[in-house]
Amino acid sequence: MVIIVFGLPGSGKSYFASRLAQQLGALYVNSDQVRLQLIADRNYSETEKLQVYDMMLSAMAIAISQQKDIVLDATFYKQSIRTMFEERAAILQESILIIEVTAEEKIIRERVSKPREFSEADFDVYLKLKTIAEPLEQDHLVLHSTNHNIDEMLQDATKYIKSKK
Repeated sequence: MVIIVFGLPGSGKSYFASRLAQQLGALYVNSDQVRLQLIADRNYSETEKLQVYDMMLSAMAIAISQQKDIVLDATFYKQSIRTMFEERAAILQESILIIEVTAEEKIIRERVSKPREFSEADFDVYLKLKTIAEPLEQDHLVLHSTNHNIDEMLQDATKYIKSKK
């Protein structure tokens, strides 16, 4: 099973996705961690972003070939990027479940103002991505993150995943 967790910086997607992967016993791949391991001098260019997504695509393909569940955590802000993953999964005869994580802007501002272990995105990055992010039109679960509802989010995700099996 492949689960894509996406959302804007500060939405809580990584906090949620890492816990979801742990709960499912799935592999967890985070775009920020991949970027830090892959690229020493980061400039967040389109080429650099595609390098990160290519590494995540490879990790997904390996997980599928090994029949392991995987949770992929990134902004997935463009439909073309999401389509790359969907097409590769289809070739490998695996479906993808998609979960979007959102949060109020006030909470996002608060979260991105504090140092985070892997993410370098600040509020300006959030604002930029907010203006260029392409909405997902297909069926998916949308979870609204607060600072106190991780258990509820995990329960809702588990129900969603079970309903799609």
